Amino acid sequence: MKNLTALLPIDRPIVQAPMFGVTTPAMVAAAASTGALGSLAIADLSPQKSIEQIRATRQLTNKPFAVNLFVHQVPEKTDELRKQYTHTKSYIEDIAAKNGLTVRLPELDTLQITPYQEQIDALISEQCKIVSFTFGIPDPQSIQKLKANHTLLIGTCTSVAEAIALEQQGIDIICVQGIEAGGHRGSFIGLPQIGGISLLPQVYESVKTPLIYAGGIYNKNNMQAALALGAQAVQIGSLLIASKESALLPFEKERLKTVKENEVVLTNTFSGRFARGINNAFIQSLASTDYILPYPYQNKLTAELRRIARAHQNSEFVNIWIGQSIQSFSTDSTAAIINRL
Repeated sequence: MKNLTALLPIDRPIVQAPMFGVTTPAMVAAAASTGALGSLAIADLSPQKSIEQIRATRQLTNKPFAVNLFVHQVPEKTDELRKQYTHTKSYIEDIAAKNGLTVRLPELDTLQITPYQEQIDALISEQCKIVSFTFGIPDPQSIQKLKANHTLLIGTCTSVAEAIALEQQGIDIICVQGIEAGGHRGSFIGLPQIGGISLLPQVYESVKTPLIYAGGIYNKNNMQAALALGAQAVQIGSLLIASKESALLPFEKERLKTVKENEVVLTNTFSGRFARGINNAFIQSLASTDYILPYPYQNKLTAELRRIARAHQNSEFVNIWIGQSIQSFSTDSTAAIINRL
């Protein structure tokens, strides 16, 4: 197995998690300043907006950082999907109105969905040398393009089968995501729900690719446990979500102060893909219904609802993604939080 520090330009075995909607260029730069690897989340932004975010980050740091994107197959707009979209749109507008939120959600054909291949072309044009991804594996042509650009590739797995699939495609580093992790599951072969302490050593024994571990890391002790189980670095996300550089609004950070362990759930209600976060009225309203579209349609549909809810400081209709490790959620700088590890 290769040494991770020989591949990544880091002095510490820590990766700042790419959290779309939370991570900012300032967070990435602050993480990089500590010797950790900063990660810029671009999700499915347009190529131009992706480039803007990359350049904004480079204005704040001259250190290398990873750029993270979603690689997923977009379901076809069938007649059945169009019908389901219309019904889901009406249902969500209705429950929003009943809770004092007036929203006009977008029509299906107005949604802007960017193929990840277009983002990859933008990353290559910007000479991004570290690219991480989740929700799948890039197609062979995209991998070939990135490799030709001497780009280091970091994939996400939630099972041994996914880790093996990533290694077979020549991915340089694998991020092993335990069920404890906050935010979206990176699953692409079924929906594994394996705890990190079980998954990490199994992956370590099954592949020769260097490993990063993500899921529940919040202090030195469990970071050391992950390193002892085969990871060469850990990825931290929830630990940073209330940090000075986080994009969360003050009312969202306040909600973190009162969260209890039984309020943290896996849900696909906001995006159509399962993610771990704080339970609220919206999740409960949709959880037992069939008003959940496949990703990315559900995610695009609910985006306007979340925007309006944030404007009204209504935590019952926004997604606040966190992992299973409930802790103090420090509002210190990203650099200070990483330094304490």
